[in-house]
Amino acid sequence: MMDDEFIRRMEQSLQRRLSDLEETEAQNERDRAPVELDQTRVGRLSRVDAMQGQAMAEAQQERRRIERLRIETALARIDDGTYGECMRCGDEIAEKRLAADPATPVCVDCAGNP
Repeated sequence: MMDDEFIRRMEQSLQRRLSDLEETEAQNERDRAPVELDQTRVGRLSRVDAMQGQAMAEAQQERRRIERLRIETALARIDDGTYGECMRCGDEIAEKRLAADPATPVCVDCAGNP
């Protein structure tokens, strides 16, 4: 059974990461803006570069959305007292694994056997 201090540290880590994600999201808002198609303002290669940059920004946004969901789920598990229990088998997730990734929902055995 994990001690309260460890869970508190993991909660703080999760909250910090969530805050960082929200800050990054706000900073990258302009990267996902529609690409200007006016040929007089942007050359063909520049427009392709801009569209590629936009696609990368959208992919990054999706990765941040998934990470935010993992973090919010971990915080909900802290609130309901199930944090640290593998969501597949119910065994306890090793503290070392949680320290490396506080949002991990499964133990090492279940992670290795999808």
